[in-house]
Amino acid sequence: MDQLIKQVEKWSIDKGLDKGNSFTQFTKTIEEQGEIAAALCRNDIDELRDGIGDVIVTLVILAQQNGMSLQECLEQAYREIKGRKGKTINGTFIKESDLS
Repeated sequence: MDQLIKQVEKWSIDKGLDKGNSFTQFTKTIEEQGEIAAALCRNDIDELRDGIGDVIVTLVILAQQNGMSLQECLEQAYREIKGRKGKTINGTFIKESDLS
């Protein structure tokens, strides 16, 4: 995974995306999320795999543009959720604070 992330970061540098506009990069992430939704609607596993990968690529670049790494972003998110209490309802986790 580390090697793939480094390859994506190098690719983005080669394309000048590392210095690009973060809002534009974020909109690319949203576009790719739409492709995930379409793949799910069509039950197309290959397109789903591609869409998930594309979202990760856009997030690697977005983090890079802001002087962060994907790993540190994921570590921060995990620190926030690891002790979170709540309940899973119909396959969706609801935070304890949102249950009342």
